[in-house]
Amino acid sequence: MAIRVMLVDDQVLLRTGFRMVLAAQPDMEIVAEAGDSQEAIDTLGSTAVDVVLMDVRMPRLDGVEATRRICAQTDPPKVLILTTFDLDEYAFSGLKAGASGFMLKDVPPAELLSAIRSVHSGDAVVAPSTTRRLLDRFSPMLPSSGREPQHKHVERLTEREREVMLLVAQGLSNGEIAGRLVLSEATVKTHVGRILTKLGLRDRVQVVVLAYETGLVRAGGQAG
Repeated sequence: MAIRVMLVDDQVLLRTGFRMVLAAQPDMEIVAEAGDSQEAIDTLGSTAVDVVLMDVRMPRLDGVEATRRICAQTDPPKVLILTTFDLDEYAFSGLKAGASGFMLKDVPPAELLSAIRSVHSGDAVVAPSTTRRLLDRFSPMLPSSGREPQHKHVERLTEREREVMLLVAQGLSNGEIAGRLVLSEATVKTHVGRILTKLGLRDRVQVVVLAYETGLVRAGGQAG
């Protein structure tokens, strides 16, 4: 089945550009568009969507709050935050709100398509190391998303899972973690999957965010 995409942006010209790129792909389909976040939320009530491309700054309801509301739904679509600026604190608030990643609006078409496919398959678009660097800068000023109570769930992890979680939070890939712990990549992938399930997280980006919020990792990427 084609990946069902919703475009959410108040700039018609930008939506048109994205639509042209996505419509040319045999594995993607634009099923909905919205000029603001509230319209997007209303549309999701009657339209099945796999991936939402969400602008940050829009009238009525900003993209961060919309992302938070969407991700709080049962079986929500994945959300990709769109931002004009590489260091836009709103985009990082979006990560805390549940987005699977963020992208610049002037991203090359090939990267946009790759990102949509990655998010749809369950991966995060933003590399954990990049997220970590950005959180180093923005975590002191970002509002809480209420994840702190989940700290007790970290205690449910096995010693090995906790080791893997800390390495994920420090930006290491599965291959790098496998080398560090002398494990196979398949084993590391299994551990990461169990960590996400036990902590109720969607992807590796959310692992990084939780590690910062609970103090397991401090600014600079060091284990707490």
